[in-house]
Order: sequence, then structure tokens, then C-alpha cells
Amino acid sequence: MKLSKYLFIAINAIIFAFASNPVWASDRIHKTNNPVFAEIIGLIAGFGTTFAAMPDLLVMLKNRSTKGMNPRMAAIMGSFQTLWLVYGLMINAPAVIFWNAIAIVINGTTVGAYYYFARLEKTRGRSVKSVKTIKYRDAFSVA
Repeated sequence: MKLSKYLFIAINAIIFAFASNPVWASDRIHKTNNPVFAEIIGLIAGFGTTFAAMPDLLVMLKNRSTKGMNPRMAAIMGSFQTLWLVYGLMINAPAVIFWNAIAIVINGTTVGAYYYFARLEKTRGRSVKSVKTIKYRDAFSVA
């Protein structure tokens, strides 16, 4: 099994354990008597939301193409993650600070890579058209 499947199973097992025993869940979650457990849940949730945008970035880097990509989504997410980072600094929440700082880097890289590859595709498109035109003219020219 892949790591993502194990992670999915583990998270669902934790959620099921708390959902199936409301007395235990109410003692641990709703009263927040255990700050370490709350921080662990925050770290797991932050991991999932931070790396949710990673597949788009990896596909774009692998294909070296912007086909099917929209940079607005990454830019909007990065903007709101910046606000989350500021919020995390204000309330001194390590999980919020840590994961949103990483997410800002990932989304910034996605936007930067999008514009880099879009510019490459644009210049390649112009050069390819001009090369095809030249070859076509040379093939049918009478010298």
C-alpha cells in the first residue's frame, strides 16, 4: 500500500474511535483538557491541507507544462494562508504557523512555476510556428 492509503486509514481510525465513544470523545475533545492531543490533531489536519495542492505542482513540474492549470486557485489559497499564518503568530499556535508557512511556499512555487512555464510555452509556440512556415515555404519554393 502507498503511504497515502496508510495515512487515510489511520486518520479514519482516529475519527471512528472518537465518534463511536461519545463519552470518551467529550472528555478528550470538547473540554480540550489535553493540549498535546489537540496539537497532534492540528498537525495532522495541517499536513493534509498543506499538501493538498502538491499534486498540481508536481504534475506541472513533471510535464513542464501549464496545460489544465489555473494559477488563481494557488494565489487565492496562498493569500488566505498568509492570513492564517498571521493569525497563528497572534495566538501562538505552532501547528498553524508551521503548516501555513510551508503552504505559502508551495503555493508561491506553484504560481511562479505556472508563469515560468506559460512564458516558455508562449515563446516555444512562436518559434514553432515560424519554423513550420519556413519549412513549408522552402518545400514549395521554385528556385
